[in-house]
Amino acid sequence: MAQSLTPMEDAMRTKITENFKPTTLEIYNDSHLHSHHKAMQGVTSKETHFRVVITSEAFKSKMQPARHRMVYALLKDEMAQEGGIHALQLRTRTPEEEERQKQAESSG
Repeated sequence: MAQSLTPMEDAMRTKITENFKPTTLEIYNDSHLHSHHKAMQGVTSKETHFRVVITSEAFKSKMQPARHRMVYALLKDEMAQEGGIHALQLRTRTPEEEERQKQAESSG
């Protein structure tokens, strides 16, 4: 089996799927937009900056900061390792919040 070209993204997808059972999971690798930053000099990883959209029942009755802490705790190893995740932008919502957003977009 060939070595994955996106091992960090694969690890994130697996952990998030197993732990949050998301109805929506979108992972965007924005690393190429940040490769010129001073903090990224000498870093060869192409998987350092991500935007992640997660819709899950696991977030029900939790405020955004608590939801984000849940994701950060889950991905702490990926964030701690050399060449790992440097920046993680999260959008966390429940299925009901996602539905309300879709209705607002379609009626606007």
